[in-house]
Amino acid sequence: MRDRESNHHSVAAPLDLNLLRTFLTVYRTGSFTAAARLLGLSQPTVTTQIRALERQLGRELFERMARGVAPRPYADELAARITEPLDSLATATGADDAPAEPVHLAGPAEFLTVSVLPGIAPLVESGVRLRVTPGLTEPLLEELRAGRHDLVIATFRPRGRTLTSVALNDEEFVLVAAPERAERTGSAARIAAEGAAALHGVPLVAYAEDLPIVRRYWRHVFGKRLARDPAVTMPDLNAVKAAVMGGAGFSVLPRYLCAAELASGALILLHDPDDPPINTGFLVQRPGASGNPHVALVRDHLLRAARE
Repeated sequence: MRDRESNHHSVAAPLDLNLLRTFLTVYRTGSFTAAARLLGLSQPTVTTQIRALERQLGRELFERMARGVAPRPYADELAARITEPLDSLATATGADDAPAEPVHLAGPAEFLTVSVLPGIAPLVESGVRLRVTPGLTEPLLEELRAGRHDLVIATFRPRGRTLTSVALNDEEFVLVAAPERAERTGSAARIAAEGAAALHGVPLVAYAEDLPIVRRYWRHVFGKRLARDPAVTMPDLNAVKAAVMGGAGFSVLPRYLCAAELASGALILLHDPDDPPINTGFLVQRPGASGNPHVALVRDHLLRAARE
């Protein structure tokens, strides 16, 4: 009789709801630290609870990364089974009355400023709270994996299977200068005929010393390797645009960033190739971020705005 009871308990022992809640919070935040903050626990306590759950299940649930954690396949299965019941229980007991956590969105400063922030009024009216962080794609993706962001607008598709990404927008790069500089440089017809040689001696204004945007334009449009040093560098495309508009030289900019200036004549299109260089941006979501319903609202808003 004792043996049967012992076997019965070892097979059917229920999992502790507190451990499951902690697991789901870690799964949604992608970070023990962030989960501890949300649960009002210490990080060691969260770590201890996850290890206890892993021992009970006989499975490792998370892969420990340099910063944050990534769910293993079994963690995805477990989350899929328990999310609805635990969320329903939280609603029934009134634990869901608190407002949703802010949505942490990150991406290139210029794209956020020009294409995202002017259209966020509907989100704010829906009760969404946004925390927006500008930055470069690689460090932002690392921070996404560590749980610091929910969504990142990336300039390239991230590698690996831990992050979900979808194409968001295509940005075209254009060769531009101020009207006075364009007159001294020569017409677009001259550049079309002579190629990069027509810009010899004209100062170059660039985003960075290694000229990532301009080098790509040269290779794609002119079929040549760019071999020159910039006259001015500034890691802010709006500042690059301002310098070019002031007559400091020419540059390559995303068309969305200078469309109004091109339309008004404040900037001149120096070249109009049949096949301009295009870069695809991606909207990347952290695993488990969908636990906050407002993340889905922001994601769908951005995708809809990009289509329109």
